[in-house]
Amino acid sequence: MSARTESRPDGQPRESAGDRAYAFVKDQIVSGVYAGGTLISEGEVSSAVRISRTPVREAFLRLAAEGLLRLYPKRGALVVPVSSAEVHDVLDARLLIERHAVDTVIRAGRHREVGAAMRAILEQQRGPTGPMDAERFTELDRQFHSTLVEAAGNVLLAGFYMTLRDRQLRMGTAALLREPDRRTAILAEHAALADLIEAGDADGVAGALAEHLAGTRAAVTNG
Repeated sequence: MSARTESRPDGQPRESAGDRAYAFVKDQIVSGVYAGGTLISEGEVSSAVRISRTPVREAFLRLAAEGLLRLYPKRGALVVPVSSAEVHDVLDARLLIERHAVDTVIRAGRHREVGAAMRAILEQQRGPTGPMDAERFTELDRQFHSTLVEAAGNVLLAGFYMTLRDRQLRMGTAALLREPDRRTAILAEHAALADLIEAGDADGVAGALAEHLAGTRAAVTNG
């Protein structure tokens, strides 16, 4: 049975122990703290979150259903590594959706405003006080691309793109941890993409986008 949900003083429901365990473990996986191939235990998580093991077990089941964990009774849970096939599938899907989005916003004459919005996120990625952590950088990377996809106005494609969020964050963070110099390349590639979109150069964006995603593919899969 799930932990009982209580209310906060402002009337909003408190986050259950199971939800806290789920959020904690998922964040550790996406951020790369729990790397692929790591075996984690219910006791380890219950100590970190300061809850009993029952809600941790529930969280493990949810994450196993999402394909992030593989459960081993009485031993714990293995963080499922990102496979080469998954990397290729996700990036191929992104390329198709983002190319469609580019064509759509340019045909609609919205490319200048979309390019400007993407540039504003790029400025956040550059940051005023030096390098930010890989997880935050990757989240801004995702926002940069999502701005383009959402601007195209196709609710179904935008919804599907959103389902790739956790995979994108995990792959992006892994790429930065493996190749720290990739951060500089991403900033330059994002600047080029924003320029091309603002200029309404659909062919130029398509080529730059393919090269940009190929860089992520190479960083995550070691080529």
